[in-house]
Amino acid sequence: MDLDLDVRSGPLTDVRVVEFGGMGPGPFAAMMLGDAGADVVRLERPGGFSAVDAKDATLRSRRIVEIDLKSPRGVEAASELIAQADILIEGYRPGVIERLGFAPEVCLATNPKLVFARITGWGQSGPLSTRAGHDINYIALAGVLHPIGYADAPPPPPLNMIGDYGGGGMLLAFGALAALTEARRTGKGQVVDAAMCDGASLMATLIHGWLQHGDWSARRETNILDGAAPFYRCYACADGGFVAVGAIEAKFYAELLDGLGLADDRLFAALDDVALWPAPRAALAEIFATQSRPHWEHLFAQTDACVTPVLALDEAAAHPASVARNAFVEIDEAPAPAPAPRFGETPASAYEPRFCDVELVRRSWSRPPE
Repeated sequence: MDLDLDVRSGPLTDVRVVEFGGMGPGPFAAMMLGDAGADVVRLERPGGFSAVDAKDATLRSRRIVEIDLKSPRGVEAASELIAQADILIEGYRPGVIERLGFAPEVCLATNPKLVFARITGWGQSGPLSTRAGHDINYIALAGVLHPIGYADAPPPPPLNMIGDYGGGGMLLAFGALAALTEARRTGKGQVVDAAMCDGASLMATLIHGWLQHGDWSARRETNILDGAAPFYRCYACADGGFVAVGAIEAKFYAELLDGLGLADDRLFAALDDVALWPAPRAALAEIFATQSRPHWEHLFAQTDACVTPVLALDEAAAHPASVARNAFVEIDEAPAPAPAPRFGETPASAYEPRFCDVELVRRSWSRPPE
């Protein structure tokens, strides 16, 4: 194995991935595959890797090569890599990769086992397929944004966790590996059409089921998981911090009440009726506001009351639970979330992106993967 690749470990060390340079869900999917050991090679146009890209932690665990896809030599080099790849990842708008000369049918003609994994917001077909958008737009149209937030305010953007990464990148990685399993069994590759709108909708399957059976209201902040329930929401503390309460099950709710000295208070009993939630919710808000976040964290630390502090990102990395599980690793001298999930026999690893010459990749890929 080339010294350039000796940092890789994980269950996917025999998988080769070509990633066309992009942003958001495509790089995240490539990162997941690279963390799990795949040899990911990201194609960047000459000079296209900017200072902004250098700060993108999702570009770890891969090699980066500069290729001019508008030159015959660049097209030839990219074509050679694609011919040796197991998975191709691209996240352009429909039609762009075709104009570059790398349409699925072209790539599959030279590499019949190739998994051509595509990620867009709206999908490769449909009336919105060529329209621009971002995470917030995709989850809005998927119906996933509407249930989030409090009743008296617009839905808050849930960062870009749902569309870009949950419904986008993770679904793309899953689809690519599913298709790769099929390709290795049958010798036939295929196109994977992953759309963030589709993925976000899929993530709401449970809520859709509840809605159809009358167990979920379309009105925000009236349901068990949307902040209406006094036993499943966040509360402000005296020091400006917050605690998260997730005591849905009766036995956990009982521990919550016991810890607060409310076990015998009738106000907090029998909360099966949604109409009864506002009063105990307001009462709990007053109680939690009397003490600091560390006070509540210490009080419930050894219980199953499902009360946890709401940590900032830097606090999460330093929390004893994160430290004990090595949940963060150092990438390029900065803490970053460790690869997940964890593999018992072939541990994954993450490393900073490595710039290399395309000839090095071509030579290493001219041999069977080790």
